[in-house]
Amino acid sequence: MRTQQKQKLAKLRHWRIRKKVIGTAERPRMSVRFSNQNIYVQFIDDTASKTVAAAATTSKTLAKEKKGANVVTAKKIGTIAAEAAKGKGIKSVVFDRSGARYHGKVKALADAAREAGLQF
Repeated sequence: MRTQQKQKLAKLRHWRIRKKVIGTAERPRMSVRFSNQNIYVQFIDDTASKTVAAAATTSKTLAKEKKGANVVTAKKIGTIAAEAAKGKGIKSVVFDRSGARYHGKVKALADAAREAGLQF
């Protein structure tokens, strides 16, 4: 498949998911985004259009460790994101995988967040 076709299919997957997944103040949307080198997680209240909490590999807590967008780092970010959410009083979330398939890095991050105490 050509790159443009893959990007188009990923964008369609993303919008198909986003029209169903909506975050509220009680249950914010946990948005996960992977670049080639970094992982970003945000907890978003869509009704107020505000980011409640966030975690990423670019944060200072992971500054000394070897970074990359891989399964090992995804597990670390999952636990860090869950702790950040718990610090803001968030117990349950709606998971938004941003068009990515639910396997590998995405599954590792979600499982780590569940183990750290988030419900979704």
